[in-house]
Amino acid sequence: MTYLSSGANDANARRKPVTLPGLKVAAAKGERLTMLTCYDASFAHVLDAAGVEILLIGDSLGMVLQGHDSTLPVTLEDVAYHTACVARAKPAALVMADMPFGSYQVSPEQAYENAAALMAVGAQMVKLEGGAWLADTVAFLKARSVPVCAHLGLTPQSVHAIGGYKVQGRGAAGDALIAEAQQLEAAGADMVLVELIPTPLGERLTKALKVPTIGIGAGPHTSGQVLVLHDILDVTPGRKARFVKNYLAQEGSVQAAVAAFVREVKDGTYPGPEHGFEA
Repeated sequence: MTYLSSGANDANARRKPVTLPGLKVAAAKGERLTMLTCYDASFAHVLDAAGVEILLIGDSLGMVLQGHDSTLPVTLEDVAYHTACVARAKPAALVMADMPFGSYQVSPEQAYENAAALMAVGAQMVKLEGGAWLADTVAFLKARSVPVCAHLGLTPQSVHAIGGYKVQGRGAAGDALIAEAQQLEAAGADMVLVELIPTPLGERLTKALKVPTIGIGAGPHTSGQVLVLHDILDVTPGRKARFVKNYLAQEGSVQAAVAAFVREVKDGTYPGPEHGFEA
């Protein structure tokens, strides 16, 4: 038994591979990009057939798969295992892997060694959480052909330092966030993901950068949107974040739910005003 009909497989086979240069061109044209977390081969097929452009092996796996209360216990080996599972599906989508806590903070050399390990099992891009202090690391990776997505705003690996999961970038902190994003872009970051920031800041940030921006709880003006797969399917226990939308309840099947997410991001239906935050 398989998740996909032969028709879906045929459609997937005709899809051109998603590339980083292609994503940059699409974003520059105003086309909205889609990203979902993905942790295994079966869901990689489902997401790819629906047209998701980027599959993120997020350290969110620590919470939605392993049952931890944060992403901090996730290891490089955990991310590498799930990256390999997704890559074996041979998706046309770009495969991005999170660098887990402790895998890149020591030195650029440490970051390169661990990023190379993730790319060896199928990652095509890595994501690092942090601000301007990561500029040297981003430059080091860029010089060695490792594409980097910077992650700003709410950075879950810093949850204890920032005092919980709360909106970032209000007031003067918004100017600082944009400045740090620009430093990371100048260092070589190919994409910037921003989480849980005011909607107006998401718009300002996107206008300030040349590289694509991906938002989660950052309003509708970023180049693309990302959500956790388990959230859009409403299988994550506990209280849901304001920006989460239950697509399974709306559509009735996993495949239709993922397709609806893609469609609503592309046509601007998602995120709506109710999913954003004021300055």
